[in-house]
Amino acid sequence: MYAYTYDMQTGGLLLNDSTPQFSKEPRPVYYRELDILGFDSHFNYPKQDDLPYMWAEANCYWYRGNLVAKTKGGSLYTIPDLEFTVDAVGKRILPDGETLQPVDVAAMVEKNRELLEVIEQSTIKKIFDVYKRYKNRLDCFYVAFSGGKDSTVLLDLVKKALPKSSFIVVFGDTGMEFPDTYEVIDKVEQQCRQEGIAFYRAASHLKPEESWRIFGPPSRVLRWCCSVHKSAPQTLKLREILGKNNYIGLAYVGVRACESTTRADYDYENYGLKQKGQYSHNSLLDWTSAEVWMYLYTHKLFINQAYMKGNSRAGCILCPMGGGKSDYFRNVSYPNEIKHFTDIIRDVVDENKIIDYESYIMNGGWESRGSGRDLKFGLSPYKEEINGSTLELSVPNPNKNWREWVKTLGVFPFEYSIHETKNGSVAKMPANMDKTPYAKLLKQVMLKTAFCVGCRVCEANCRIGCISFKNGFQIENCIHCGQCHIIPHGCYVADCQKKPLEGKHMKSLNTFEEHAPKPEWISDFFERKDEFLKNNTLGPNQLTKFKRFLSDASLIEKNQITEFFKLITMIGWEKEQSWSLILIQLVNNNPQMRWYVENLLVGINYHRKTVEDMLTILGLSEKMARAILASFKRLCELPLGKKINFGTYTEKGRQIETITRCKSTLEDNRVILYSLYKFAEACEGYYQFTLSRLLDHSIESAGISPTQIFGFDRSEMERFLNGLSVKYPEFINATFTHDLDKITLREEKTSNDVLSLF
Repeated sequence: MYAYTYDMQTGGLLLNDSTPQFSKEPRPVYYRELDILGFDSHFNYPKQDDLPYMWAEANCYWYRGNLVAKTKGGSLYTIPDLEFTVDAVGKRILPDGETLQPVDVAAMVEKNRELLEVIEQSTIKKIFDVYKRYKNRLDCFYVAFSGGKDSTVLLDLVKKALPKSSFIVVFGDTGMEFPDTYEVIDKVEQQCRQEGIAFYRAASHLKPEESWRIFGPPSRVLRWCCSVHKSAPQTLKLREILGKNNYIGLAYVGVRACESTTRADYDYENYGLKQKGQYSHNSLLDWTSAEVWMYLYTHKLFINQAYMKGNSRAGCILCPMGGGKSDYFRNVSYPNEIKHFTDIIRDVVDENKIIDYESYIMNGGWESRGSGRDLKFGLSPYKEEINGSTLELSVPNPNKNWREWVKTLGVFPFEYSIHETKNGSVAKMPANMDKTPYAKLLKQVMLKTAFCVGCRVCEANCRIGCISFKNGFQIENCIHCGQCHIIPHGCYVADCQKKPLEGKHMKSLNTFEEHAPKPEWISDFFERKDEFLKNNTLGPNQLTKFKRFLSDASLIEKNQITEFFKLITMIGWEKEQSWSLILIQLVNNNPQMRWYVENLLVGINYHRKTVEDMLTILGLSEKMARAILASFKRLCELPLGKKINFGTYTEKGRQIETITRCKSTLEDNRVILYSLYKFAEACEGYYQFTLSRLLDHSIESAGISPTQIFGFDRSEMERFLNGLSVKYPEFINATFTHDLDKITLREEKTSNDVLSLF
């Protein structure tokens, strides 16, 4: 709601009544974080937990209004580099040997009390207003409490807004929380009970040690953990409390718009977005972290000590959505808890596919898992096969009885049958119905039969209460609403362990087949231009695939060289700028190149078998997968690899052993500007965005961010963007201050206009 500046007098934050366009989410920095990063080797400060010394915004550290240091890099096992800022003459902003003064929190609170009171009263009114509107229509109101800073503030505000008996508090215990979080939970639970507020803990019957070995480690794509360990247990706990399956409640949730680009689009109130059939109220939506921290200090609320150890969030101890510096803080502060989960990752990963465990864990290979390709287990107990005009769905060793799951199906427009076999069951249906929604439902029934472990997500999704795992698995009085089928693949275990199915192809992805370009083809083409296309030593298939490469690189069009080709030759076709521009064209025009960029994380050594499985899971044949792997090797031998470090590979004998996509060596910021305009144009005129959006590669979009193409991190991109804003203000304005992160491209300009800068 409010913008903020740094107050040199108190060392704290100073709110002002202007509206921020973007918050850098400041957080207080205590001595333990300073120690972890190595500040104690440079400065003196008492080792106390009562008051912070600095403030951090992402990788930037502020002391009494001055940006004194930045961190760069860092991973689970690697400490971030600490870089101290200097003035115009190269002198350190904060010299060695200084004694740091803690933030005068009491004075900071007094300076901000008036403005904080406004946002506090405004939020209390919102909380009460939604309660007043729904109190006679809903079964319950509850605070979704996590033990983090936002939910702590939210609970305090709800206490002030509502009668103590009118709501309950529910803590979703994933079993993967910080140890410090459980200390907060214990204190808050005791406090609530003293105040007459009902406090409940909701947890899955599956322990994380079990679920990670059943589903495989969670990932950015396979986020089964949220449903299995959080939402489903909370739903089941509320049913137990209310004695009602189809209850309708309203959850007060501490979601804030500043936390992410996705949450920036949230509304205060919604129905069914967080949990189907339930209301949510995002009471703190417009709050920034500056206001949250100010409220905590003002009202002397419990502060989770995880924040004092460098953690910007207090969620799960090892989360696939984390990474980088935050993982390092966690590993240093909670080594035993981290090792507990990394040991599970090592236990479940197939050593024949992941040859470098440390790299796989440290660089986030486990976080990008999209299937069961990396797992030791998951040899699929499910098979699809066409015999004549019949599609057969076989389950040799079922986990559950198909006779229960089949009750979830309604009337079908075609005949199907399910029969017992010696070891399991098989469903048969007309093969020509394979692509229909009904076929999908039947497949999901067989997948549930094959994989179901009773995680109870389907039970929670069924608002009628037809599904139960309490006293053995049973389904009664099903109304065929389909809610138990909305899970990917019909079952989270099936989705997380899915293996390739035979006979399905994605030929468009294999654009080069066995004929990716060779260096000599490239040099010959640039030397002889159009003449090369008419007279060369390439075979017919080689020439066809090379023309595809040249066309997707925008170097030829209809067998004629293009204006882009002329620009590349003017720059010098062997220069890094030229191949960086060519890479942008290829990634935007060629599905195979785009697949490399979107699926191979920078810095990860991918074993040959892992990459082949990543491709066959999409339906490609093993031959196609091998061809795409071989193409990567050839691309690395072009100036793409030699000049701009696109990737590397290792071999064992004559066979590719590993491939790695690498961070680009690019230094010309004009290339970044061109990539930004191509991104904006692909996103249909998305000319204003944040750097956080560019760095969030989990968001699906038509355009590809330059951070993903070239592998640059936040600090590197800030350097490029600041330089562009100064040198080319007619094209771009990028602002990175303590309360603003905004990139604006000029809509009257185009990517072709950027090329004129070369």
